[in-house]
Amino acid sequence: MNADIRPEAKTDLPEVAEQGVVVADSGPLATAAVSSGLQARFFFEWFLGLVAVVALLASVLLWQKVSGMQEQLARQSAEAQSQSMEARALARQAVSLAQEASARTAVFDSRLSEVSLQRSQLEELMQSLSRSRDENLVVDIESALRLAQQQAQLTGSVEPLLATLKSADQRVQRAAQPRLAPLQRAIARDIDRVKSAAVSDTPTMLIKLDELVRMADELVLANAVAPAQPQEKLHDATTPLALSWWQRGAQIVINEARGLVRVSRVQAPEAALLSPEQSFFLRENYKLKLLNARLGLLSRQVESARSDLTVAEASLKKYFEANSRKTITAMTLLQQVQVQMRTLQLPRIDETLAVLATAAAGR
Repeated sequence: MNADIRPEAKTDLPEVAEQGVVVADSGPLATAAVSSGLQARFFFEWFLGLVAVVALLASVLLWQKVSGMQEQLARQSAEAQSQSMEARALARQAVSLAQEASARTAVFDSRLSEVSLQRSQLEELMQSLSRSRDENLVVDIESALRLAQQQAQLTGSVEPLLATLKSADQRVQRAAQPRLAPLQRAIARDIDRVKSAAVSDTPTMLIKLDELVRMADELVLANAVAPAQPQEKLHDATTPLALSWWQRGAQIVINEARGLVRVSRVQAPEAALLSPEQSFFLRENYKLKLLNARLGLLSRQVESARSDLTVAEASLKKYFEANSRKTITAMTLLQQVQVQMRTLQLPRIDETLAVLATAAAGR
């Protein structure tokens, strides 16, 4: 065993020697590489230190700038708060001054109204003292007639006007003044005119207007789609059962086409272009016109009621089916109300008022 191990040791000597030579030969290169690595590391550490110093300086400068901005914002906030407090104080002062001014104005207005009322009363008192007995009679009759005319317009009855005219005639007869004879003749003519005047029945017109409003939802529009006709069955008692498939299909297509197409004569293009939503608003607008006419009739605004009825009649002729039974009935009622409203105007007593004005002027 020992003899076998030694030759192996001998054979390894040259390799060791060769490796030592190689190590000996590469020593200067390794030293140079180590020195260059140290220099690079030194420069890198120096660069990192420089960057750290610059970052520190930048952080310090940024912190100083932020601190300055915070101080400035704090000063501005304090100034704004003080200005807002001053503004609130000024606003409170302005409100108090305005309240005081309004109170003083109210006091001045009340005093001025009192002074004007006293002045008007004094003027009336002086005028009443300066008038004669006849002038007072003329003024009283005129004021009574004007008040009765207003009452007749409000109530729609000629009774207050007729009663006042009769009372004025009696007072003129008791006065027995020749200069008041034209007034007596004018009063007599106005009494005859009021008695012969025909006044329409307002409750009847109100009932007719209510009926028109109720019928508004039942009126047929001019653009209303006619109800679909029931389609004929293909297999009924009169149709032969021996139709082919293409004949049955053609019959079905023809029936569907008839249901899709509608041919009608359009008298008013506006009525044909109305959508269902517009039709709803059209009916509501028609109702509003009728209700406005009703309110005008109750408040004795005859001209306003007439204009509303004219607009309602135009809408009825323009947008609704003219041949429908409901439309014809509504048109008849509307025309009756318009005819009755023409006679709703109460008789006027302009002749008597003119003679009273002439007598009051002393002519």
